[in-house]
Amino acid sequence: MQVVVHSEDSRGSADHGWLQAKHSFSFAGWFNQERVQFGALRVLNDDIIQGGMGFGTHPHDNMEIITIPLKGDLEHKDSMGNTAVIKEGEIQVMSAGTGVYHSEYNKNQEKEINLLQLWIFPNKRNVTPRYDQIPIHTLHKKNEPFQILSPYPDDDGVWIHQNAWFHLLDLDAEHATYYGLKAEGNGVYAFVIEGEVEIGEQLLGARDAAAISEIATFELVAHREAQVLLVEVPMAV
Repeated sequence: MQVVVHSEDSRGSADHGWLQAKHSFSFAGWFNQERVQFGALRVLNDDIIQGGMGFGTHPHDNMEIITIPLKGDLEHKDSMGNTAVIKEGEIQVMSAGTGVYHSEYNKNQEKEINLLQLWIFPNKRNVTPRYDQIPIHTLHKKNEPFQILSPYPDDDGVWIHQNAWFHLLDLDAEHATYYGLKAEGNGVYAFVIEGEVEIGEQLLGARDAAAISEIATFELVAHREAQVLLVEVPMAV
């Protein structure tokens, strides 16, 4: 088992006034040659957007883009004709494929929003762009990982064009559970949203992460009540 810890304070950061951004991997003006990607995971941004502010219309192509609001509601518009509000407790996916334009704004003028946005390299290029969003509370399980994303349209959660799985874990203090990889050759990027978790004898606090590879199953032990995002992706891309 190989575990590489990415501490909260090792992330890149950007202060745009209306946007406070933390980058787990090289992004925009922040570059770290040792933190360009983790397998097919290219971006994990932890953004705080001030009330009424956001990202104007901009393009993407050949990327699977997943957005998870942790606090607040995000307004989305795109060139496919979608206009939607992604609420706290939901997950959104956009397969950019041959190309799409979109904008993202904080729906609330009075409160900030905190969201995670992840970019995954697809296993198929130039697909027809697509959009989906679902609530995840109906998938919730306590003290065991529950799936919110997979490669399969008929599976739990949203789906993307990649042999990848996302799980959330809400673990009570002093509880332990296991995560088993879904595909050989994959690794897991474990991002601690809140709390304190031990993985492979490494203690992780809020916004710390562990890049885990070369193992099929591993244990997670909560020293305090914790929420963890588990991102399983192919290591060879």
